Amino acid sequence: MIRLRLPVSRYSLLIALWVAALALPIHGQDDPPVLLVLGDSLSAAYGIAPAKGWVALLQGRLNASYPRLRVVNISITGDTSRGGLARLPAALERYRPRVVLIELGANDGLRGIPAGEIRQNLETLVQTATAHGAEVLLIGIRLPLNYGHSFRKAFEAVYTQVAHTQGVPLLESLLEPVEQHPDLFQEDGVHPGVAAQALILDHVWTALEPMLKGLARTPQRGPTATTVREALTAPRPSP
Repeated sequence: MIRLRLPVSRYSLLIALWVAALALPIHGQDDPPVLLVLGDSLSAAYGIAPAKGWVALLQGRLNASYPRLRVVNISITGDTSRGGLARLPAALERYRPRVVLIELGANDGLRGIPAGEIRQNLETLVQTATAHGAEVLLIGIRLPLNYGHSFRKAFEAVYTQVAHTQGVPLLESLLEPVEQHPDLFQEDGVHPGVAAQALILDHVWTALEPMLKGLARTPQRGPTATTVREALTAPRPSP
């Protein structure tokens, strides 16, 4: 659940600058494989130090088992599924990620955008990522109770529908382990605080780790005999 903080004009400018910055390719053949996180403020460590957010903590966990896998977080506070559509293609070209985590849609729901439109956007996001050879984990969210039972039910069903039609794994609600613990949220009651981040990471890991294990058993495409496991687990080269 996200609260929009940026005026529309500032948000549009931020998106435009972000897309322009991503236009320059930086990925080389010998670069570490990338895990890309495309999300909103829940993944952008809103209100806390970026190093304390669950995405930053994810890199530390990966270092133990997949030390060569690099996390790139392009999450932006206030982003929507439509905003993600504008940003994802350039990020895929720049980073060529092996895995993409899509955590978007909450701001759509808070704005009352129809479920059908959200679903179409999320499906396009998944299709765009998989067309670039990435494995996708779709991450859902739940809306506050005051949005009404019918709307909340239709909104939450979108994630299940997209995961089913696109054949990708789903984490039904990013905040599931902390939803019933108001003391783990910031003063706005919407964004999780520092103490919640490790719990959120543990929750994400339940869906992400099986994906990584599966990738590690998958032969990598190309002329060499290397596997994805070798690419993910090889020690990082010294700077």
